[in-house]
Amino acid sequence: MPFPVIILLVLILILIATNIVIVPQAAQFVVERLGVYHETWNAGIHVKIPFIDRIAKRVSLKEQVVDFAPQPVITRDNVTMQIDTVVFFQVLDSKLYTYGVERPISAIENLTATTLRNIIGELELDHTLTSRDVINTQITSLLDEATDRWGIKVNRVELKNIIPPHEIQDAMEKQMKAERQRREAILRAEGEKRSAILVAEGEKESAILRADAIREQKIREAAGEAEAILTVQKAMAESIRMLNEADPSQKVLTLRSLETLQKVADGKSTKLIIPSEIANLGGLVASVKELATDDAPKAE
Repeated sequence: MPFPVIILLVLILILIATNIVIVPQAAQFVVERLGVYHETWNAGIHVKIPFIDRIAKRVSLKEQVVDFAPQPVITRDNVTMQIDTVVFFQVLDSKLYTYGVERPISAIENLTATTLRNIIGELELDHTLTSRDVINTQITSLLDEATDRWGIKVNRVELKNIIPPHEIQDAMEKQMKAERQRREAILRAEGEKRSAILVAEGEKESAILRADAIREQKIREAAGEAEAILTVQKAMAESIRMLNEADPSQKVLTLRSLETLQKVADGKSTKLIIPSEIANLGGLVASVKELATDDAPKAE
């Protein structure tokens, strides 16, 4: 085969190989033919005609996140603040995204800043600081509607930071500090109140326990005294019963009366009541003497 033919074949193979295009997953290629939009290639292998077809734009179908620099906005009460936003968007139509707008990211940034100024301009400072969710919803809806003609779907817009003027920041910091101190005072007061309640409950329970202990002690002492009295009474009753069973003589009874009188005299009482039976001491002594004579052993 002649050498020029070999060179021609190699050039044809190289030309064919360089015009085989593989589109990756989650991507689309916008193809122009002779400078005019021809078709959109999805993921897979494709072949373009050399010198006729051209890949105009490679488009990612993934959700993209763009963090825009802070933008100055003015509230309804004439307070200027800096707000930076984060936009989450996704390309749904590669043809519109390619031919709908020049520099789509820059267009989204400018549209976001304009929409944000319009929304914040209708709100006062306090409402702006406390209505992030409302602002996010409004700006997302407006941006999504405006970017439809560009083939872009705005999924979510988040206000990343809201930076008020320095003097307002100082006032807010003082207010937050005062609020923290107020909460600390409330928590401290609640803690002291709880502690006082616990102490009072402890003292109450302690007093109840002491009263129960004293009551139990008195009950036991009363029970002991009652048992002692009952024992003494039983002993006395038993003594009387035994004495009755022994059928004592008048002399024994007189002697027992004398012993009882002696015990009473040994006590601390300053008054003595002498029974009428032993008022005659002479008769008492004679009885004791006779009793002693009868108890003495008789001589054989």
